[in-house]
Amino acid sequence: VEVVESGGGLVEPGGSLRLSCAAPGFAVSTNTVTWYRQVLGKDHEWVARVSGDDASTKYADYVDHRFTIYRDDGKNTVYLQMNNLKPEDTATYYCNTVLGIIQGYWGHGTQVIVSA
Repeated sequence: VEVVESGGGLVEPGGSLRLSCAAPGFAVSTNTVTWYRQVLGKDHEWVARVSGDDASTKYADYVDHRFTIYRDDGKNTVYLQMNNLKPEDTATYYCNTVLGIIQGYWGHGTQVIVSA
Protein backbone atom coordinates (compact mmCIF):
# COMPACT_ATOMS: atom_id res chain seq x y z
CA VAL A 1 0.00 0.00 0.00
CA GLU A 2 1.28 3.44 -0.87
CA VAL A 3 -0.67 6.69 -0.85
CA VAL A 4 0.25 10.32 -1.37
CA GLU A 5 -2.05 12.89 0.20
CA SER A 6 -2.10 16.52 -0.92
CA GLY A 7 -4.30 19.58 -1.13
CA GLY A 8 -4.31 20.79 2.44
CA GLY A 9 -3.66 24.34 3.50
CA LEU A 10 -4.87 27.31 5.49
CA VAL A 11 -8.44 28.38 4.88
CA GLU A 12 -10.88 30.68 6.62
CA PRO A 13 -14.01 29.31 8.28
CA GLY A 14 -16.64 28.68 5.63
CA GLY A 15 -14.01 28.06 2.98
CA SER A 16 -13.33 24.99 0.87
CA LEU A 17 -10.47 22.66 0.09
CA ARG A 18 -10.13 19.61 -2.10
CA LEU A 19 -7.81 16.92 -0.81
CA SER A 20 -6.28 14.33 -3.12
CA CYS A 21 -5.20 10.78 -2.39
CA ALA A 22 -3.02 9.40 -5.15
CA ALA A 23 -2.47 5.66 -4.97
CA PRO A 24 0.61 4.52 -6.87
CA GLY A 25 0.57 1.21 -5.02
CA PHE A 26 -2.91 -0.10 -5.79
CA ALA A 27 -6.05 0.47 -7.85
CA VAL A 28 -8.65 2.71 -6.22
CA SER A 29 -11.26 1.15 -8.50
CA THR A 30 -11.05 -2.13 -6.63
CA ASN A 31 -10.15 -1.04 -3.11
CA THR A 32 -12.16 0.75 -0.49
CA VAL A 33 -10.37 3.98 0.41
CA THR A 34 -11.08 5.86 3.59
CA TRP A 35 -10.14 9.39 4.61
CA TYR A 36 -9.13 9.86 8.24
CA ARG A 37 -8.01 12.85 10.20
CA GLN A 38 -5.87 13.23 13.24
CA VAL A 39 -5.39 16.00 15.72
CA LEU A 40 -2.06 16.00 17.51
CA GLY A 41 -2.20 13.70 20.48
CA LYS A 42 -5.38 11.93 19.44
CA ASP A 43 -6.20 8.82 17.46
CA HIS A 44 -7.10 8.83 13.79
CA GLU A 45 -10.76 9.70 13.26
CA TRP A 46 -12.74 8.30 10.35
CA VAL A 47 -14.10 10.93 7.96
CA ALA A 48 -15.46 9.28 4.82
CA ARG A 49 -14.96 6.27 2.61
CA VAL A 50 -15.64 5.22 -0.96
CA SER A 51 -16.25 1.56 -1.66
CA GLY A 52 -13.96 -0.33 -3.98
CA ASP A 53 -16.68 -2.28 -5.74
CA ASP A 54 -19.57 0.09 -6.42
CA ALA A 55 -18.09 3.48 -5.39
CA SER A 56 -20.78 3.90 -2.77
CA THR A 57 -19.92 6.41 -0.10
CA LYS A 58 -20.34 6.80 3.63
CA TYR A 59 -19.62 9.71 5.93
CA ALA A 60 -19.08 10.32 9.60
CA ASP A 61 -22.04 12.07 11.20
CA TYR A 62 -20.11 15.24 11.97
CA VAL A 63 -19.46 15.79 8.24
CA ASP A 64 -23.12 16.84 8.01
CA HIS A 65 -23.24 17.00 4.18
CA ARG A 66 -20.24 19.36 4.00
CA PHE A 67 -17.79 16.88 2.47
CA THR A 68 -17.92 14.76 -0.66
CA ILE A 69 -15.65 11.79 -1.34
CA TYR A 70 -15.26 10.58 -4.89
CA ARG A 71 -12.72 8.87 -7.05
CA ASP A 72 -11.27 9.25 -10.52
CA ASP A 73 -10.35 5.78 -11.70
CA GLY A 74 -8.44 7.16 -14.69
CA LYS A 75 -6.17 9.14 -12.40
CA ASN A 76 -6.24 6.43 -9.73
CA THR A 77 -6.99 9.11 -7.18
CA VAL A 78 -9.57 9.59 -4.45
CA TYR A 79 -10.67 13.10 -3.59
CA LEU A 80 -12.27 14.69 -0.55
CA GLN A 81 -14.07 17.92 -1.37
CA MET A 82 -14.57 19.84 1.85
CA ASN A 83 -16.94 22.80 1.95
CA ASN A 84 -18.09 25.08 4.76
CA LEU A 85 -15.01 24.23 6.77
CA LYS A 86 -15.05 24.85 10.50
CA PRO A 87 -12.19 25.45 12.92
CA GLU A 88 -12.84 22.02 14.41
CA ASP A 89 -11.97 20.48 11.04
CA THR A 90 -8.36 21.51 11.64
CA ALA A 91 -6.30 18.32 11.52
CA THR A 92 -3.90 16.32 9.42
CA TYR A 93 -5.86 14.30 6.88
CA TYR A 94 -4.83 10.84 5.74
CA CYS A 95 -6.19 8.29 3.31
CA ASN A 96 -5.75 4.58 3.70
CA THR A 97 -7.09 1.15 2.93
CA VAL A 98 -7.96 -1.74 5.22
CA LEU A 99 -4.78 -3.51 4.19
CA GLY A 100 -2.74 -0.42 4.90
CA ILE A 101 -4.15 -0.17 8.39
CA ILE A 102 -3.51 -3.86 9.04
CA GLN A 103 0.07 -3.32 7.92
CA GLY A 104 0.41 -0.28 10.14
CA TYR A 105 1.03 1.96 7.15
CA TRP A 106 0.15 5.65 7.05
CA GLY A 107 1.15 8.19 4.46
CA HIS A 108 2.52 11.62 5.30
CA GLY A 109 -0.92 13.17 5.36
CA THR A 110 -1.90 16.69 4.40
CA GLN A 111 -2.49 19.40 6.96
CA VAL A 112 -5.69 21.41 7.03
CA ILE A 113 -5.89 24.54 9.15
CA VAL A 114 -9.18 26.38 9.41
CA SER A 115 -8.67 29.77 10.99
CA ALA A 116 -9.77 33.35 10.50
